Order: sequence, then structure tokens, then C-alpha cells
Amino acid sequence: MAQLLTERAFVGVLATLLVLGLFVILCRPRKTGSVHDAVLDAVQRLSKAAPELRNGLTEHAADEATTNLRQMLKCVAIGISDAEGRLLSWDGDANDHYMDLAESIVESVQRSQRAHIQHENLQCRHRGSCPMRTAAIVPLIIDGQVEGALIVVGGVDSKRLIRAADEVATFLCIQLELAKLDESKQQLVRAEIRALRAQISPHFIYNTLNTISSLIRTDPEHARELLQDFADFTRYSFRASGLFATLADELSNIDRYLTIECARYKERLNVRLRIAPEVQSVVVPFLVLQPLVENAVRHGIAKKPGGGTVSVFAHDNGSEALIIIEDDGVGMDADRLFEDLRDAHKTGSHVGVGNINQRMRQVFGDEYALMVETAPGAGMKITLRVPKFFPGVRPDLPDFSDDEDEDYGAPRPAPAAPTGPAAVS
Repeated sequence: MAQLLTERAFVGVLATLLVLGLFVILCRPRKTGSVHDAVLDAVQRLSKAAPELRNGLTEHAADEATTNLRQMLKCVAIGISDAEGRLLSWDGDANDHYMDLAESIVESVQRSQRAHIQHENLQCRHRGSCPMRTAAIVPLIIDGQVEGALIVVGGVDSKRLIRAADEVATFLCIQLELAKLDESKQQLVRAEIRALRAQISPHFIYNTLNTISSLIRTDPEHARELLQDFADFTRYSFRASGLFATLADELSNIDRYLTIECARYKERLNVRLRIAPEVQSVVVPFLVLQPLVENAVRHGIAKKPGGGTVSVFAHDNGSEALIIIEDDGVGMDADRLFEDLRDAHKTGSHVGVGNINQRMRQVFGDEYALMVETAPGAGMKITLRVPKFFPGVRPDLPDFSDDEDEDYGAPRPAPAAPTGPAAVS
């Protein structure tokens, strides 16, 4: 992840240098009094061309880019092709000449070489009135692989047009490279979610089924409810899609988990919930709470003679939601915990807590790292600060399309949020 962030920082520097280079190109021939207008126009056009490209080179992204880039360069036409040389978007005049350029575009893409086409070398029925004088074709190369091509058609044959085409192509490549880095980041997050799912202990599954089995004869109704909770828990935890969920969904999932564990530990495990209704719609990373609650049960309460209490609180804290997971279990030395968290990716120690801490920092920033308070014999308190609104963070709809039976294990309505401390048994 550190390498990924380094690459993003490096690409960001390149993007800044590129913008400055474009400013020089645009502003050089103008009068001193118009420099600020040229800079402002360039910034506006680049800012409009960039966002869609961060999702990859699609027809929609190409349409947004060509329109703004043509207006910025004041050229005859701008085109963008895919990696096969097929046109994705064309904005401007000289449309008749696209077919004349098609072969050169394919050749430029295949050879990964820039091409410069003179109008006099093309067949043109409007030679005297045709706005085209020259065209530059620049391959868009990302990590050594051609992803497409930029076509810039100019009304004046000059070296500045070719230079401008090179600069704009560099800008497009940077945006597409950032799109790939964003995808790599998403893949990393998905891998971390798979790692969290792998932390669902086989012992938990075995003990859950063993608990349900022991209740079948003595309390069949309770056994049926636990089986439904277990089905809902696994269905939610292993859903095929989604990087984010609402706090209400996450709380419903840990409610199922704690219901199962309370049936196993009986009076040795008590639960307190205090959830403010106004924060239930806050969006959090998927599976961000259950591993922390499981850590409290397995490493805090289960190891304490006589058991103890796990508390889950969610408060309104202005622009943030404050989530606290606390237990009065055995606790541990704080220095040792922080050392384990720092090396969790190497040692495998406290993987769940370390994973959650890393994901919170990746999504919201370093200032949203977990706050952990613990000491031997004093339990553990973990606090999460979650912004109520954050760009790009929105809940995903679960994808259960692979299920053979849509009704099996369908989530039941979430229980009403408790208004005060409550014991779950």
C-alpha cells in the first residue's frame, strides 16, 4: 500500500507539471493582460476533462474529454480512439477526414508511435475550404501498453500543434494511470475484505452449530431462531459485492453475531447497546464493526474467569458519528498491542483490528485511525470516528444473485435501535 501511495504522489506531481506546461503553451502568444484569463480557462477545461477519465477510457469519458480539450486548444477537431484504433469520440469539424486518418490511427496504435499527417497528402473534395491543415496522432501508453490514441486536427501546420498534442496526450495518460491506481486500490480493499472473511474462525462455525444442535431437543424454537441468525450472519458477511454499508446494516450483523455468542456463553457474556437513531444512516466500510466485536468476545471476555460485558455505543458527534466498542475483559499491555498492530501484516497478530485500522485510514485519512485504550486487567476500548458525509463513500446494494434460493437466509427486519443500555441473553 505504501508503494501504491508513493506512485499516486509521483503521478500527482507529474500532473501538476503538465498543467504548468500547458499554461506556458497557452499563454505564451497572448498579451500580458490576458494571461490570467488563459490560465483560468485552461484550469476549467482540464478540470472538466479529467473526472470521467478517472473511471477509465470509455465512450462517455472520451466525449467529455474531447469537447473540453478542443475548446481549450482552439483546434479544428479532437478525437480519441480505443486500443484497437476504433473511434470513441470526435468533436469538431473535418469529420470527412476521419476515415482518411483511420489507417494511420491503427498503425500508430500498433506501432506505439506518433504520426503527423499533412492535409496535402489526403484526398479532399474541399481542398480550398477545408479547415484541416494537419493532424497529430499520439498513442496513449500506460505502463508500456497502448490504451488508445489522441487525434488533434489543426487549422495551421505548426510544431506547436504537435507539442500541444503531446502535452494533452500526457495529461490523458496521467488520468488513465490514476484510474488504474484507483482500481488497484479497490482491488486491495476487496482483498482486505476477503482477509476479514477468512478470520471468521472455523471454531466459531463449529461452536455455533454445536450450540444449535444441543438446543434442538430442549428448546427447538430457540434453535430455529439461532439457525436463522447464523444463516443471516453468513449471508451478510460473505455477500458478493459492496465496499461500504450503512451503520444500521453493520449493527444488525453484529446483533446476530452477539445473539449467537450469548447462546454459547450464556450468562458469561452480557451485551450493552446504545445507538443514536440519527447515526444509523452513516456509511462505514463493509465489515468494519464485527471483527472488533469478535475481538472483544474472543480475546477479552472468553479469557476472563466469570465472563464480562461487551458494550457497543454509537453517538452523534456533530459532523461525525462516534462508535465505541468496549469490553471489561482481560485487556493487554498497550505498548505490546501497538507493536502488534504495526507489524500485523508480518506476524498475523491482531489481523482484524490492524485491518480495520488500515482501512479506516485508507478511506477517510490518517486522522480517522482507530483510538485504542487498554491495560492488563482493564479491558479494551476502541473508538471509531466516522464522517457523516465523505466524497465517494456511499452504501452498496448487496448482490445475492448467485444464491440458488433467494428466500433462504433472507435478512429479517433490523431490530429497533435501543434507547438505553440493554442486556442480550
